[in-house]
Amino acid sequence: MQRLTESQLNELQQDLDQIRDQVIADLGERDANYIRRVVRLHRSLEVGGRVMMPFGFIPPVFLTATTALGLSKIIENMEIGHNVMHGQYDWMNDPSLNSQTYEWDTACGGDSWRRTHNYEHHTYTNIIGKDRDYGYALLRLSEDDKWRPAHLLQFANYVLLTTFFQWGVGLHELEFERLRKGDITLKEKIPFLKEFFRKGGRQAFKDYIFFPAVTLPVAPIVLAGNVSANLMRNLWSSTVIFCGHFTQDAETFTEEESDGESKGHWYLRQLTGSSNFTGSRWVHLLSGHLSYQIEHHVFPDLPAHRYPEISGQVEAVCKKYGIHYNTGRFAKQYGTVLKRIAGYSLPDRLRTRLWPEFSQPAA
Repeated sequence: MQRLTESQLNELQQDLDQIRDQVIADLGERDANYIRRVVRLHRSLEVGGRVMMPFGFIPPVFLTATTALGLSKIIENMEIGHNVMHGQYDWMNDPSLNSQTYEWDTACGGDSWRRTHNYEHHTYTNIIGKDRDYGYALLRLSEDDKWRPAHLLQFANYVLLTTFFQWGVGLHELEFERLRKGDITLKEKIPFLKEFFRKGGRQAFKDYIFFPAVTLPVAPIVLAGNVSANLMRNLWSSTVIFCGHFTQDAETFTEEESDGESKGHWYLRQLTGSSNFTGSRWVHLLSGHLSYQIEHHVFPDLPAHRYPEISGQVEAVCKKYGIHYNTGRFAKQYGTVLKRIAGYSLPDRLRTRLWPEFSQPAA
């Protein structure tokens, strides 16, 4: 990580706080209208997809319905649910957009997400041993994690995780690795499991039983469309999230170097542990503006649609302090993610021979 003096860290904090204060002072009708338009778009796509799906025996209609439903789920998860639960629209005092009560259309319960993501991940971003989002306890992504033969299978684990992403995220709080080590017992996780089965069960019932049942003559078509829409959402959301955290230049950190950190040091960790990618306006919308992951990790409670406006200022701050602003084309960033997953699946000696760029710990 870029080394800055305490004086520089204080100045970094002041520079970034100033950007945040400017946005907060300007929040208003434009932002409220934006999120309401997105909610209307999501609902229109969902209704359109659901209405068309029973006519999916006509191939073009099936493709259109599935795409509409998949886009609806992506927008609801990424641009609405994720951002609303970060408190980005609490200032509107709209009960339907309240960060503490919003419940999104996915298997992971809102309360579980707020605990594991909003608190744990955003507080301890990329700190090995504290940020359990780093590799989701399935993937070895730095030398901080000792290589084991089981890691040879981690690319297959990645494919499974990205395919069933909503269920992997939903079960994240179960803490498989701690259960395996005996640090906690399954009995301690019963309250969470009840919450998970209640929320996940509702999701499975809705998509895989209820909607096919009410269209019984064409139930297999509707079921196939719902499965495809969920797969579309899972693959896209997992890819966006991986591009934001696991690119080649995204850094990891030790608990020791993060102990007692100042706000400026926390800012520095967010800047160097996150990655952006470029794309069209629609790419940014469908990614929940996590294409600006750096800005999101620095300002998680600012409306995400503001990130493109302030990204130039954030990049200028990085340049001022010699901090690498990690951005690039989507395909390029995702390519480094896949290389990182594949590289760290190998023994260290073989990995450093094949990919010298991964020859040192990221920390």
